[in-house]
Amino acid sequence: MKHFRWQAIGIVLMLALSVTSCSKRNVKVTTPLTCNCEQPATPSKSSADVVCADPSVPESTPVKVPEYGLLKLAQWSDVEELKQDDLTASWNAWLTSCSGLKNKPDWQTACQAAISLNAPTQADIINYFAQYFDVYSTRSVAGESTGLVTGYYQPLLRGSRTKSSKYAFPLYGQPKDLITVDLSALFPELKYKRVRGKLDGNKLVPYYTRAEIESATPPLSGNEIVWVDDELDAFYLQIQGSGLIKLNTGEQMHLGYADQNGHTYNSIGKVLVQRGEMTASQASMQGIKDWAKKNVGKLRELLNSNPSYVFFRELPGNLPGPLGALGVPLTAERSIAVDPKYIPLGAPVFLSTTYPNSNKPLKRMMMAQDTGGAIKDGIRADFYWGTGHEAGKMAGSMKQSGQMWVLLPKGFKLPSIN
Repeated sequence: MKHFRWQAIGIVLMLALSVTSCSKRNVKVTTPLTCNCEQPATPSKSSADVVCADPSVPESTPVKVPEYGLLKLAQWSDVEELKQDDLTASWNAWLTSCSGLKNKPDWQTACQAAISLNAPTQADIINYFAQYFDVYSTRSVAGESTGLVTGYYQPLLRGSRTKSSKYAFPLYGQPKDLITVDLSALFPELKYKRVRGKLDGNKLVPYYTRAEIESATPPLSGNEIVWVDDELDAFYLQIQGSGLIKLNTGEQMHLGYADQNGHTYNSIGKVLVQRGEMTASQASMQGIKDWAKKNVGKLRELLNSNPSYVFFRELPGNLPGPLGALGVPLTAERSIAVDPKYIPLGAPVFLSTTYPNSNKPLKRMMMAQDTGGAIKDGIRADFYWGTGHEAGKMAGSMKQSGQMWVLLPKGFKLPSIN
């Protein structure tokens, strides 16, 4: 069996070196996967494609940049505006980051010092960061000092653990036959690259597409976690990568991202624009929902135009927020998704941008606690707005320009910085 599996993996590796690799989140939901939250929290492509971390992973630019190689040592005077933020509101989010970082050597001293502070004031927090951290500016791979800031959120759906005429749309757990190959295990230069598929004899072949999974004879029957009452909401839940389900029993189910089928994400908003059914400015999450109400018979075919499919796992119901890629709960309006190749997960980040559809400044200390398939580049953030409808509206309209400064513990080991 081992020889059998390695033979399949060998085939995948050869394919992976010649075609687009499949590194996705999802989930962020994708990532993310912003503002047209019909994408994952998942980034900007066209105005019809902005949103929430997109499980589709655009090909990264061929420019070779070492890990964290876009960071450049800056001065604390470069982030004077940080002092205007209510840093006490970000402190618990930082302590949450520390729960995932405290055992990592580069972070131990700073996190131990943070944990020892008891109800710090604004001045205490400013002094703490100045004592234990250095500030780094970041730029895009293309050398730009500004980049795209989108938003994502945690959907709230209604569902049941059993299928009925009301709760007819399934959300699936991770299939046992889904194989994920982490290419970096054999080729370090392919870090963050994965290939997914299933075995067919002694070959690894593409996994089922969305259309196949949701066909009249679903191949994953029996692997359902929950059934929900809205097909389009189930689709958006996959884009966001996690969410809450209010069960018909009164209980609350918390779902987190488990894996993805390996197929490239295709924006349904972009499809509608290309078909002439709406303009790019109309292709927001709400715009697509309005279209769906008027075109019920076309909805399934539209959703199937996106072959990507996300699988879930049930999480403890008492979590304060969805789990990000750092493995800690996200904090509404204080957590962001970033590209972990350029910004260390867990790091405090001073984000300078504007509110959705506005020139009103939004300048906050955020925590890099998540990733997303479409969150790629040195200046690229997905802003986590929280749970429910209002958070979804903010996420769905966010497509802003922004700058970012990264705070790293003094002595943090970086490659040679230009």
